[in-house]
Amino acid sequence: MNLPTRVTLVEVGPRDGLQNEKQPVPTEVKVELIQRLQAAGLKEIEATSFVSPKWVPQMADGAAVMAGIRRQPGVRYSVLTPNMKGWEAAIATRPDEIVVFGSASETFSQKNINCSIAESMERFAPVVAAAREAGVKVRAAISCAVGCPYEGPIAPEKVGYVAGLMKDIGVQHAGVADTIGVGTPRKVQAALEQALKYFPVAEVSGHYHDTYGMALANVMASLELGIATFDTSVSGLGGCPYAKGATGNVATEDVVYLLHGQGIETGIDLDALIDAGVFVRGALGQPTGSRVARALLAKRTS
Repeated sequence: MNLPTRVTLVEVGPRDGLQNEKQPVPTEVKVELIQRLQAAGLKEIEATSFVSPKWVPQMADGAAVMAGIRRQPGVRYSVLTPNMKGWEAAIATRPDEIVVFGSASETFSQKNINCSIAESMERFAPVVAAAREAGVKVRAAISCAVGCPYEGPIAPEKVGYVAGLMKDIGVQHAGVADTIGVGTPRKVQAALEQALKYFPVAEVSGHYHDTYGMALANVMASLELGIATFDTSVSGLGGCPYAKGATGNVATEDVVYLLHGQGIETGIDLDALIDAGVFVRGALGQPTGSRVARALLAKRTS
């Protein structure tokens, strides 16, 4: 089996992970988390989002977070921008990449962003065009790529449909997201294969929530297809407000342990990463959501 020799992890904890926290997270905690993550070797960090504070109050300090980061050469800082208003606010903070998101489920699209899949692409098109003109890379997430909390299982062809639409409006990278964590290896591979019809393997990534404990198996299944980029969330932060019981994205620590065990390079210092997770969970008054972190922290204290 020819697995990739090196994998890039896109750390989404500061944005996708923290956005669902009920308690306010101070700006300085978010900034310190990003500092710790880049010090641990993360080269791709989804830092914040520029969305309406009315809908996502946790991300109201996006500009302050971006201003507070001590940027390191070679690190790409991305932000979520769902519309032109978001893009206009984001560009002032000099992001290296923006993220737009569409759904493979019509119902989820309506519930999440109040429009159809086709309408969402019309909304994103000017954002993508503006970013490309400014020399900012555009990454897209295809949510509910395997299952939807409203529609149930999602046909792989729906992922292909959305990937094609995204390619048409100028998106450069497609992330295949199992938003509610119901995927199993073959289903995830089928979804990825649809995205690969429109994007090269280097520009397709996996984003797997661990609701049913399948995220690491799905990472392995993706590696078998040559996928070498994954979204992960430090300490397993996050969830999905539209899907009861859905857990956060797979813990970065757990994926790093898996990859290093397979002889795959990540450039990440696992001990420093665990410390970053301990820091943010401590600020939240929570235990770590990473099994690897729990095991290695127990070894440290024994």
